[in-house]
Amino acid sequence: MRCVCDCAVRLDVFLSEKADITRSRAGALIKDGHACVNGSVQTKSGYALRSGDTVDFEPPEPEPVSWAVPQDIHIDVVYQDADLAVVFKPSGMVVHPAAGNHDGTLVNALLARLDNLSGIGGALRPGIVHRIDKDTSGLLLVAKNDRAHVSLSEQIAAHTIERAYKAIIIGAMKAESGSVDAPIGRHPADRKKMAIVPGGRPARTNWRVIEELRGAAYVECVLSTGRTHQIRVHMASLGHPVLGDPVYGPKKSPYPVQGGQLLHAARIGFTHPTTGERMIFEAEPEDRFIYWLNKLKG
Repeated sequence: MRCVCDCAVRLDVFLSEKADITRSRAGALIKDGHACVNGSVQTKSGYALRSGDTVDFEPPEPEPVSWAVPQDIHIDVVYQDADLAVVFKPSGMVVHPAAGNHDGTLVNALLARLDNLSGIGGALRPGIVHRIDKDTSGLLLVAKNDRAHVSLSEQIAAHTIERAYKAIIIGAMKAESGSVDAPIGRHPADRKKMAIVPGGRPARTNWRVIEELRGAAYVECVLSTGRTHQIRVHMASLGHPVLGDPVYGPKKSPYPVQGGQLLHAARIGFTHPTTGERMIFEAEPEDRFIYWLNKLKG
């Protein structure tokens, strides 16, 4: 995988995001000599990258892990071919196994439903090119071989993959559309949260109001970047958190939404790694989302 750095950042942080692996995993692979910066092997995880640096990353083949086993869990496969698949992840489902979520994940379902998955993400994240939060529903792109994974990861790094979300947010917006351009990083006081922080990773969210609701708004958010919790953090920064968000929303919500934030990955567009065809897929929100949308229209 080859990526070009777009700002000053640590090497392990950069690879953690681009390869969709944990920072500790990235650090271990860097130490073992799997990363090159501008053509030279770099074994220091804290190496300071500069804008324009080229990073090559070649992780080892994944080893079997007992958590990542096929499970007969229903998921909707919207599209698949020899290189990739587009699947619908329901809200409440974790994308890949981790401590506290050993099974019942999307990866467990993919291993049972698809005939092959790429190995770049390691044993616990086969095929996973990008993620969406546990309580966010919607479309997810999956790589079925390493060549496709590299191509799709490069498109994400170049911001050429289109990702549009639909959300119900608290309160009426003062404008019909706008954007939030603010860097996102770990919250300085709560490492489980993200926040707008100086020196964070560049992040931009473009939004527009689809429909005004009673005490809320139905909006579309298009990502120019893909940071952890980006839409949830950016909309909360405007004073309009996503309805039902237990982390970034108010302690006392105006509506008793159950099951987490009403956020849905509604559209994804990308260039096919083999054919070069531009492909776009769309999916409607789940019934839980539609219920609250209709309820707030009244």
